[in-house]
Amino acid sequence: MTPILLAIACLLLVTFGYVSVCVASPFGTCRKCHGFGFAMTTDRKGRPKRGKNCRRCKGHGKRIRVGRWLYNRAAHTYRQGTR
Repeated sequence: MTPILLAIACLLLVTFGYVSVCVASPFGTCRKCHGFGFAMTTDRKGRPKRGKNCRRCKGHGKRIRVGRWLYNRAAHTYRQGTR
């Protein structure tokens, strides 16, 4: 195989892998709070304690994946265009 075909095959493999992850599990853990739903802070003695709710995931610890978000937008646009 030529290097170009090998690169295309690898790119397609990664793309279809990500699509399958988005279909199987549309929500991933929040990157900011690491799935806790809140920020970890420490008290004066250095012990960890719960902080404020995460603003990015609104305290749920889960966020919609980028690929799933794009799919939802495209499906919404398609539905609106075929009415």
